[in-house]
Amino acid sequence: MVSDFFFPNFGGVESHIYYLSQCLLKLGHKVVVMTHAYGNRSGVRYVTNGLKVYYVPWRPFLMQNTLPTLFLTLPIVRTIIIREKISVVHGHQAFSTLCHEALMHARTMGYKVVFTDHSLYGFADAGSIHMNKVLQFTLADIDQAICVSHTSKENTVLRSGIAPEKVFMVPNAVDTAMFTPSPKRLSCDEIVIVVISRLVYRKGADLLVEVIPEVCRLFPKVRFIIGGDGPKRVRLEEMREKFSLQDRVEMLGAVPHAQVRSRLISGHIFLNSSLTEAFCIAILEAASCGLLTVSTRVGGVPEVLPDDMIVLAEPAPEDMVRAVKKAIDMIPGIDPQVMHLRMKKLYSWDDVAKRTEIVYDRAMQSSTTNLLDRLPRYLTCGSWAGKLFCIVMIINYLLWRLLEFLQPAEDIEVVPDIGPLHAQIQRDDLCEAQENQI
Repeated sequence: MVSDFFFPNFGGVESHIYYLSQCLLKLGHKVVVMTHAYGNRSGVRYVTNGLKVYYVPWRPFLMQNTLPTLFLTLPIVRTIIIREKISVVHGHQAFSTLCHEALMHARTMGYKVVFTDHSLYGFADAGSIHMNKVLQFTLADIDQAICVSHTSKENTVLRSGIAPEKVFMVPNAVDTAMFTPSPKRLSCDEIVIVVISRLVYRKGADLLVEVIPEVCRLFPKVRFIIGGDGPKRVRLEEMREKFSLQDRVEMLGAVPHAQVRSRLISGHIFLNSSLTEAFCIAILEAASCGLLTVSTRVGGVPEVLPDDMIVLAEPAPEDMVRAVKKAIDMIPGIDPQVMHLRMKKLYSWDDVAKRTEIVYDRAMQSSTTNLLDRLPRYLTCGSWAGKLFCIVMIINYLLWRLLEFLQPAEDIEVVPDIGPLHAQIQRDDLCEAQENQI
């Protein structure tokens, strides 16, 4: 698993990689995560169940992304792949620099590669045009790809030009054992609306600035709890001051993931105002805690929950206010415990891992091609970009051959395979039980 986004950073991609890795370990696979260093967290670390994480000594450059270097990551990626006897390299998130570079190096070395796209992008603005061309380069020579919703799959196919039959739809999931409803049902005398999100433009923080004062004006018994941090927090603070809503809008700041559940169960409604969203794990976490969701009808959000568990609205203030009013009227008929049981049946990380396993099997069955067979795939990326991509891949191949000459693969020490920690504990428990019987 390769991405710039992993713990101790929190977000949908980080959670997806962590839970998927844990479930793959339970299925008997060996899983290693590679990400960049976070503060003093550098080197090799082990997390729950013996999941091994390489925090390579690269510092984030912008928005937790490392500086694009193209070729400088080749030696360390090559060493990790050989040391750990990797079969499949799985990259996550389209705007992860480390992901793109690792997939490029893995293909150069002849390994199978899989890519998961977690976000939606446009086609018109400068940032999206640049990102789409980078994605086209990466997916031009990939074995399989995964998207988290049908909308995301359509978006990825249109942006990258990848063959649709190579793209699988595997949704996100939620740890329902961690996100459970409050044992005591909340009173409806005061309606609490919870917002937990990064306070950035893409997450609709500007929309919240217009929606919250109007909702507070129409419903005197409504109170807001806002968790999260970001550049748009200042606007929310100014809104609270302007309309004198200090006693009705509580700003929590950044909320650690371990405390998200305790914040969610203090509310009746979860409000998601994203302007673009491929899936949104936060909605699953809120529904698992028994909250009725009000969300913008964008991206893959309409695919996430059944109609009786979510109220959808267009990303416009007046429509969002109408949706909140409808949700308030629905609150007396919502049973959090029933909603939680439905979520347990709908979403499971074990199911996600089994479906991802099928994608890995398909990738392993794909034919192995040499450099000359792969170069024509890059030529299809554009009249000038295709030629540039071919030059990049040729240089990468020559650097790899040089590394093979300077440090042959057989000279790199292979890491002993101790197996998953939970499997080792089970074996120890079994031996102890047998000894007690004897």
